This record gives sequence, C-alpha cells and structure tokens, in this order.
Amino acid sequence: MADQPARRLKAYRRGHRGEWLAALALMLKGYRIVARRYRTPLGEIDLIARRGDLVAIVEVKVRASLGDAMDAVAYSAQRRIEGAADLWLGRQQDHGRLSMRFDLVAVLPRRWPVHVPNVFYGRN
Repeated sequence: MADQPARRLKAYRRGHRGEWLAALALMLKGYRIVARRYRTPLGEIDLIARRGDLVAIVEVKVRASLGDAMDAVAYSAQRRIEGAADLWLGRQQDHGRLSMRFDLVAVLPRRWPVHVPNVFYGRN
C-alpha cells in the first residue's frame, strides 16, 4: 500500500500528458482549445474545443487500444460529462447558435492520438 500515492501520481501525470497531446492533435486539425479540465459541480470536462460554431466536448483516454479507450467512457461518465457540458454551454453568450457534440481522443502507445467524433450522443 506504500506505493499507492506513487501509482496515483504516475497515473495523474500520464493523464496530463495525454490531455496535452490530445489538445495538440485537435489544434492541428483546426480546433481552438477554449478550456482544459473544466470543473463544475457535476463533474469535469477534459477539453472543450471549438471550430466555428461547433463545440466539441472532449473526453481524453490514455489506453493500450482504441477499443479500451472507447469502453472506458461508461454511461455514468457520459451523463456526468453531459451535465457539465450543459452548464458550460449555458454560460456562453452565443450559446443559441452553437452546436455541441461529444468526442473522444484516445492516446495510444507509440501512435498519434486518435480523434473519434460523436463518441456518444447527448439527450435532446
């Protein structure tokens, strides 16, 4: 149990590095990162990226495979992310003209991050 804090710190750093790589990959695709680790009472959003009137709410997963990353976004996490996104969107002055989607960026070993648009759909 003595190595628990060290393991937690390593996972935190891996996630932070993964989010940085994901943000870089999205910026190279023409997105502007408007928020990182956006915290609300309902939960945290890893990245909020915008391209024109499209807002991508991005969950970043550092995993061994794309399948593992996609499986890691459980239904409960989807609802938490969706609630946090609704709070963020409601605070935007131009929220009426924005369209929002939920994306995943999978950071895989020895590969460029994989961007998966519309990994899940919010309630409408």
